[in-house]
Amino acid sequence: MLRAINEFLRLESAGGILLVGAAIAAMILANSPLAAGYQWILDMPVEIRVGPLQIAKPLLLWVNDGLMAVFFFLVGLELKREAIEGELSKPANIVLPAVGAVGGMLVPALIYAAINHGDAVALAGWAIPAATDIAFALGILTLLGKRIPTALKVFLVSLAIFDDIGAIIIIALFYTDGLSTSALAVAAVALVALTVFNRRHVSSMPPYIFVGLVLWVALLKSGVHATLAGVALAMFIPMRDRERPEHSPLRDLEHELHPVVAFVILPIFAFANSGIGLTGMSADFFLHPVSLGVAGGLFIGKQIGVFLFCWLTIRLGLAQLPRDVGWLGLYGAALLCGVGFTMSLFIGSLAFENVGARVFDERIGIVLGSLLSGIAGYVVLKTVCRGEGTCR
Repeated sequence: MLRAINEFLRLESAGGILLVGAAIAAMILANSPLAAGYQWILDMPVEIRVGPLQIAKPLLLWVNDGLMAVFFFLVGLELKREAIEGELSKPANIVLPAVGAVGGMLVPALIYAAINHGDAVALAGWAIPAATDIAFALGILTLLGKRIPTALKVFLVSLAIFDDIGAIIIIALFYTDGLSTSALAVAAVALVALTVFNRRHVSSMPPYIFVGLVLWVALLKSGVHATLAGVALAMFIPMRDRERPEHSPLRDLEHELHPVVAFVILPIFAFANSGIGLTGMSADFFLHPVSLGVAGGLFIGKQIGVFLFCWLTIRLGLAQLPRDVGWLGLYGAALLCGVGFTMSLFIGSLAFENVGARVFDERIGIVLGSLLSGIAGYVVLKTVCRGEGTCR
C-alpha cells in the first residue's frame, strides 16, 4: 500500500488526478444527504484576534484568501526562477507563448462579454474564462507519456506562466475595492523591509516569512486581494546564497512547497469550491448567459485565441513552431489551455463574492468548459502525436 502511494505521488499527473478526485467528492457531497454538513463546514466562522487586530471569516474564505496566497507564492517563485535562469530568460522562447497567452485571455473575455452584454452583474465575471489550470493541463499531457515532445510541454508551461501573470494583473486591477490607506501604508513598510532583506543578501527564510505574513494581513485589510501578497513576497526571495553560491534559497523553497501545494492546498481549494448542488436546478442554470459565457469562453475562446494568435505570430516570422510540433499539435495544446478549473473557480469567487441571491452558478460553466477542453485536447494530441515524440 505504501509503495503504491509513493509511486502515485511521483507521477507528474498525480496533482491533477487529486484535483479531479477532490472536485468529484465535493459534487457528491453537495448532492447527498450530507449536503447540509458540507455547507456548514464551509460556512464555519474562524476568527483570529491579537489585541485590537481581528480577522474573522468563514472557513471557505480562509481557504480562498489564505491557502491560495501560498499557491500564488509558489507561482511567484516559479516566475522569478524562469525569468532569471529558465525558459523565460531566453528571448527566443518568450514570443510565441506570450502572444498565445494574450490571445487566450482576450478572446474568451470577449466571448463572455458578448454573451452577457447588458447585464452589469454578470459582466463582473468576464475574466473567469481567461484563466488556465496548468496542473490539469500538464496532467492530461503526462497521460500521453513519451508521445509528447519536450518542446510542446515547454510551450504549454511557458504559456501558463504568462497566463498566471495576466491573472495576477487582472486580480490587482479589477478585483480590488474599498482601499484602506492605513493598511496600504503597513503593506508599503513590509515591502521596504523585504527590499532591505534582499539587498543585504539575507538568505534565512524566517524573516521573509514573518514580514510576508504582515504583508498578507495588511493587504487583507486594505481591500487589495490578499493572495497578491504571495506573489510580492516571492519576488524578494534570493535566488542565490552569497555565502554559499551553490545554494539557492528560492529553489529549495520551491521544491519544498510544490508537493504541499499540489497535494494539499489545491485539492482542498477544489473540494471547498466545487460543491455544486444540482437539486432543484433547472435547465435555465445550464443555459444562463453566465454559464454559457464561461463554457464558451473556455472551450471555444481559448482554442481560437491561443491558436490564432500563435498562427499569426509564426506567419509574420516573429516566432517558429516548437521543435517536433506541427499545426495540429499546437492546436491540441491550445485546446488544453481551455482547462480553467482552479484559476477560473478562484476568479469566479472574486467576481461574484458580494452578489447575494442569484439565478446562475458560474461553476457549471467552468466544469463544462474545462471538461470539454480536456477531452478534446487529449483526443487531438493522442491522434496526432506519435510514439517517436512528434506531434504533427
